[in-house]
Amino acid sequence: MRQASGEDCEVVGASRTDSGAHARGQVCHFDSARGIPADRWAEVLNRVLPRDVRVLESRRVPELFHSRFCARWRHYRYRILTGGPDPFRERWAFRFGRPLDVDAMRRAAADLVGEHDFRAFSEELKGEGNTVRTLFRVEVAPVRDEVRVDVVGTAFVKGMMRRIAGFLLEVGKGQRPPAHAGILLSSGDRERLTWPLVLPARGLTLMRVSYGRHLRDVRLAAPQQQHSIETD
Repeated sequence: MRQASGEDCEVVGASRTDSGAHARGQVCHFDSARGIPADRWAEVLNRVLPRDVRVLESRRVPELFHSRFCARWRHYRYRILTGGPDPFRERWAFRFGRPLDVDAMRRAAADLVGEHDFRAFSEELKGEGNTVRTLFRVEVAPVRDEVRVDVVGTAFVKGMMRRIAGFLLEVGKGQRPPAHAGILLSSGDRERLTWPLVLPARGLTLMRVSYGRHLRDVRLAAPQQQHSIETD
């Protein structure tokens, strides 16, 4: 930010992603004392950003807006290539290289929808952090020679999306039955379970962040709802 405006500004993103992951719909906010019109910031920033990062739009937002804590939901996509090598896509997808049982993956995905404790789908966390999250949609779709896993939820535990994709891959290749989703979500003794595979970050893309018509800071929500403020 200093290179663009001469200021030291904290840039706050809507969602944190692992190193090597991608974003098509990341949202950020910052405060600036410069007199640059809000709609010109995209142009100013794009002059100094690396060629593989671009600001699509800039606008002024209400003072209460917070890109992370006002988000209603986030949409992630994980891409699994089932065909042969493709150097033009493998930077943005994980290549498995063999057909998958998409029907089995869909049955497993259906059990992930709703509010659950996703500890077994997170990084191996130390301590007793809150790992309850709500997923609105988990879809598995074949698109030519790849399988796309689209997940929409309030927020994600660190590593959760990559482990969900790994779990569905294990189901698709017959390594786990679809019913294992319920076991991983409900077991009180997760330490004794074999947690799902974590797929590489390169196949993961943040597709969109939504704020709804009326802004609401989840930090001001009821205590039982505040688990949604922690994101991937």
